[in-house]
Amino acid sequence: MDATENPAKRSRAMVAQLKQSQIYRDYEQAFRETTGLPFNLRPIEAFDLPHTEDPKQNPFCALMASTNQSCAACLQLQRRVEEEARIAPKTLKCFAGLCDSAVPIRVGENLVAFLQTGQIFVQQPSKEQFDKVTRQLLKWGTETDLKRMEEAYFQTRVITKKQYESIVRLLTIFAQHLASLSNQLMVKEETAEPPVIAKARVFISEHQDDDLTLTQVAQAVNTSAFYFCKMFKKTTGMTFTDYLARVRVEKVKNLLLNPHKRVSEAAFEAGFQSLSQFNRVFRKIAGESPSTFRDRLHAETSAR
Repeated sequence: MDATENPAKRSRAMVAQLKQSQIYRDYEQAFRETTGLPFNLRPIEAFDLPHTEDPKQNPFCALMASTNQSCAACLQLQRRVEEEARIAPKTLKCFAGLCDSAVPIRVGENLVAFLQTGQIFVQQPSKEQFDKVTRQLLKWGTETDLKRMEEAYFQTRVITKKQYESIVRLLTIFAQHLASLSNQLMVKEETAEPPVIAKARVFISEHQDDDLTLTQVAQAVNTSAFYFCKMFKKTTGMTFTDYLARVRVEKVKNLLLNPHKRVSEAAFEAGFQSLSQFNRVFRKIAGESPSTFRDRLHAETSAR
């Protein structure tokens, strides 16, 4: 991206690219279908309502957004959520008691965007609670059908605090994937990668679980092995062997997000030909053993 662009403009451009990726589209669909909750990827400094056109938008929130005074209150909440979620995930409650959450996507020190969901209760709402909401709406002078508002209010999803924390954790894990993808997009733009190397990366990604050799990749991109080896090292800063190892280690890390996946299974699925080679390479790249990585990952997940 152009370094002279302001952060908000860069963020909007990055969000547009991320939303075109297959991983984002797949996750977006799966998240909505599994949780029944709204979902959005938002650039920084986009203080509009995040779920206005979402098919899973809360009907009560939709009614709130239709009036000027209550819409302003929702916008203020969005501003607070995003301001407090710049470093770590944040969940806040609106004046009506509904929760909204934002998860930051960061690349190094740079904040790229937010993943957002919410519009739920973490405990069953009461009649007294809605009466308080009604008094606030009347105080604002909001003109709305209170009967319709009440029906929508009590139809709002109720999710236990523990379940909702798990949902936010899922967004946090996905945010890490999008951060990695964002970094790849930034590096690709900055380096103006030659088409031969870009094509080679795709080929490696699609065949990383095979017993892949440099000669095979060179043939796939129609170059000699000598030329490809030299060009690949110059462009990526890594040898083909080191790059392939890193690609495979990243796949193993993703596979180990599944607590039921054994380390040995993940290693062979990622393309490693022996466990001794895998353990040596993983420790060199990740700085810890595969078992230590898996145990730490699941310990962090359980603690959420």
